[in-house]
Amino acid sequence: MASTEPSAAGAGAGGESSSQAAAVEPIRMPTAEEIKGQDIWNNCAVRSVVSGVMGGGLGVLMGLFFGALDNPIMAEEMTARQQIVYTAKQMGRRSISNAKTFAVMGLIFSAAECVVEKARAKHDTTNTAVAGCVTGGALAVKGGPKATCIGCAGFAAFSVAIEKFFDRHT
Repeated sequence: MASTEPSAAGAGAGGESSSQAAAVEPIRMPTAEEIKGQDIWNNCAVRSVVSGVMGGGLGVLMGLFFGALDNPIMAEEMTARQQIVYTAKQMGRRSISNAKTFAVMGLIFSAAECVVEKARAKHDTTNTAVAGCVTGGALAVKGGPKATCIGCAGFAAFSVAIEKFFDRHT
Protein backbone atom coordinates (compact mmCIF):
# COMPACT_ATOMS: atom_id res chain seq x y z
CA MET A 1 0.00 0.00 0.00
CA ALA A 2 2.16 2.76 -1.25
CA SER A 3 0.87 6.28 -0.86
CA THR A 4 1.41 9.00 -3.45
CA GLU A 5 1.52 11.72 -0.78
CA PRO A 6 4.92 12.58 0.67
CA SER A 7 5.29 11.56 4.27
CA ALA A 8 6.67 13.73 7.06
CA ALA A 9 9.83 11.64 7.08
CA GLY A 10 10.36 12.22 3.35
CA ALA A 11 9.98 16.00 3.70
CA GLY A 12 13.36 16.38 5.33
CA ALA A 13 14.53 16.85 8.86
CA GLY A 14 13.32 20.46 9.13
CA GLY A 15 9.88 19.96 7.57
CA GLU A 16 10.72 22.31 4.68
CA SER A 17 7.59 21.59 2.60
CA SER A 18 5.19 22.90 5.27
CA SER A 19 7.22 26.08 5.82
CA GLN A 20 7.24 26.87 2.09
CA ALA A 21 3.45 26.44 1.84
CA ALA A 22 2.79 28.89 4.67
CA ALA A 23 4.96 31.73 3.37
CA VAL A 24 3.95 35.05 4.88
CA GLU A 25 3.78 38.13 2.70
CA PRO A 26 5.73 41.11 4.02
CA ILE A 27 3.70 44.10 5.20
CA ARG A 28 3.65 46.82 2.58
CA MET A 29 3.72 50.35 3.91
CA PRO A 30 1.37 52.81 2.18
CA THR A 31 2.89 55.33 -0.14
CA ALA A 32 2.67 59.08 0.45
CA GLU A 33 -0.01 59.35 -2.24
CA GLU A 34 -2.11 56.65 -0.57
CA ILE A 35 -1.83 58.36 2.81
CA LYS A 36 -2.82 61.69 1.28
CA GLY A 37 -5.79 60.05 -0.44
CA GLN A 38 -6.93 58.51 2.84
CA ASP A 39 -6.60 61.86 4.61
CA ILE A 40 -8.71 63.55 1.94
CA TRP A 41 -11.37 60.84 2.08
CA ASN A 42 -11.50 61.03 5.91
CA ASN A 43 -12.61 64.66 5.65
CA CYS A 44 -16.35 64.79 6.40
CA ALA A 45 -16.99 67.61 3.93
CA VAL A 46 -15.37 65.72 1.05
CA ARG A 47 -17.17 62.50 1.94
CA SER A 48 -20.52 64.31 2.17
CA VAL A 49 -20.15 66.14 -1.14
CA VAL A 50 -19.11 62.96 -2.95
CA SER A 51 -22.09 61.12 -1.44
CA GLY A 52 -24.40 63.94 -2.51
CA VAL A 53 -23.10 63.84 -6.08
CA MET A 54 -23.38 60.05 -6.20
CA GLY A 55 -26.91 60.24 -4.77
CA GLY A 56 -27.82 62.80 -7.42
CA GLY A 57 -26.53 60.49 -10.14
CA LEU A 58 -28.56 57.61 -8.74
CA GLY A 59 -31.61 59.87 -8.61
CA VAL A 60 -31.20 60.81 -12.28
CA LEU A 61 -31.02 57.16 -13.29
CA MET A 62 -34.03 56.22 -11.16
CA GLY A 63 -35.98 59.19 -12.50
CA LEU A 64 -35.27 58.16 -16.07
CA PHE A 65 -36.38 54.61 -15.37
CA PHE A 66 -39.53 55.40 -13.39
CA GLY A 67 -40.43 58.37 -15.60
CA ALA A 68 -40.50 56.05 -18.59
CA LEU A 69 -43.04 53.86 -16.79
CA ASP A 70 -45.57 56.68 -16.32
CA ASN A 71 -48.58 56.27 -18.56
CA PRO A 72 -50.59 59.31 -19.58
CA ILE A 73 -54.20 59.28 -18.41
CA MET A 74 -55.50 59.97 -21.91
CA ALA A 75 -53.19 57.48 -23.69
CA GLU A 76 -55.96 56.21 -25.98
CA GLU A 77 -56.62 59.70 -27.34
CA MET A 78 -52.94 60.69 -27.82
CA THR A 79 -50.93 60.14 -30.96
CA ALA A 80 -47.62 58.28 -30.79
CA ARG A 81 -45.71 61.57 -31.03
CA GLN A 82 -47.71 63.10 -28.16
CA GLN A 83 -47.05 60.03 -26.01
CA ILE A 84 -43.31 60.20 -26.73
CA VAL A 85 -43.19 63.91 -25.87
CA TYR A 86 -45.21 63.33 -22.70
CA THR A 87 -42.95 60.45 -21.63
CA ALA A 88 -39.79 62.47 -22.31
CA LYS A 89 -41.09 65.37 -20.22
CA GLN A 90 -42.07 63.02 -17.40
CA MET A 91 -38.63 61.41 -17.47
CA GLY A 92 -37.00 64.85 -17.23
CA ARG A 93 -39.23 65.99 -14.36
CA ARG A 94 -38.76 62.76 -12.46
CA SER A 95 -34.99 62.80 -13.01
CA ILE A 96 -34.62 66.32 -11.61
CA SER A 97 -36.89 65.61 -8.66
CA ASN A 98 -35.23 62.29 -7.78
CA ALA A 99 -31.74 63.76 -8.27
CA LYS A 100 -32.46 66.53 -5.76
CA THR A 101 -33.97 64.13 -3.23
CA PHE A 102 -31.23 61.52 -3.43
CA ALA A 103 -28.47 64.15 -3.44
CA VAL A 104 -29.82 65.74 -0.25
CA MET A 105 -30.37 62.31 1.30
CA GLY A 106 -26.82 61.17 0.51
CA LEU A 107 -25.29 64.43 1.70
CA ILE A 108 -27.18 64.53 5.02
CA PHE A 109 -26.70 60.84 5.80
CA SER A 110 -23.00 60.84 5.00
CA ALA A 111 -22.35 64.07 6.91
CA ALA A 112 -24.28 62.88 9.97
CA GLU A 113 -22.60 59.47 10.00
CA CYS A 114 -19.14 60.98 9.59
CA VAL A 115 -19.64 63.59 12.31
CA VAL A 116 -21.08 61.04 14.76
CA GLU A 117 -18.29 58.59 13.98
CA LYS A 118 -15.61 61.22 14.59
CA ALA A 119 -17.31 62.42 17.81
CA ARG A 120 -17.71 58.91 19.23
CA ALA A 121 -14.36 57.64 17.84
CA LYS A 122 -16.12 54.36 17.04
CA HIS A 123 -17.18 52.69 13.81
CA ASP A 124 -20.35 50.75 14.60
CA THR A 125 -24.08 50.41 13.92
CA THR A 126 -25.03 53.18 16.38
CA ASN A 127 -23.52 55.72 13.99
CA THR A 128 -25.74 54.38 11.22
CA ALA A 129 -28.85 54.54 13.40
CA VAL A 130 -28.18 58.14 14.44
CA ALA A 131 -27.39 59.19 10.86
CA GLY A 132 -30.58 57.48 9.65
CA CYS A 133 -32.61 59.28 12.30
CA VAL A 134 -31.12 62.66 11.38
CA THR A 135 -31.68 62.03 7.66
CA GLY A 136 -35.24 60.77 8.01
CA GLY A 137 -36.16 63.62 10.33
CA ALA A 138 -34.60 66.22 8.06
CA LEU A 139 -36.40 64.90 4.98
CA ALA A 140 -39.78 64.83 6.79
CA VAL A 141 -39.48 68.13 8.67
CA LYS A 142 -41.98 69.91 6.39
CA GLY A 143 -44.71 67.55 7.59
CA GLY A 144 -44.49 68.67 11.21
CA PRO A 145 -43.25 67.09 14.42
CA LYS A 146 -45.15 63.83 14.06
CA ALA A 147 -43.86 63.28 10.51
CA THR A 148 -40.34 64.17 11.67
CA CYS A 149 -40.46 61.54 14.42
CA ILE A 150 -41.86 58.91 12.09
CA GLY A 151 -39.26 59.78 9.45
CA CYS A 152 -36.51 59.58 12.05
CA ALA A 153 -37.60 56.18 13.34
CA GLY A 154 -38.32 54.75 9.90
CA PHE A 155 -35.09 55.85 8.25
CA ALA A 156 -33.05 54.77 11.29
CA ALA A 157 -34.66 51.31 11.24
CA PHE A 158 -34.12 51.03 7.48
CA SER A 159 -30.47 52.12 7.80
CA VAL A 160 -29.78 49.59 10.55
CA ALA A 161 -31.52 46.83 8.57
CA ILE A 162 -29.39 47.57 5.52
CA GLU A 163 -26.29 47.74 7.72
CA LYS A 164 -27.08 44.35 9.24
CA PHE A 165 -27.83 42.89 5.80
CA PHE A 166 -24.44 43.96 4.46
CA ASP A 167 -22.82 43.23 7.86
CA ARG A 168 -20.19 45.97 7.60
CA HIS A 169 -19.52 46.18 11.34
CA THR A 170 -18.54 42.81 12.72
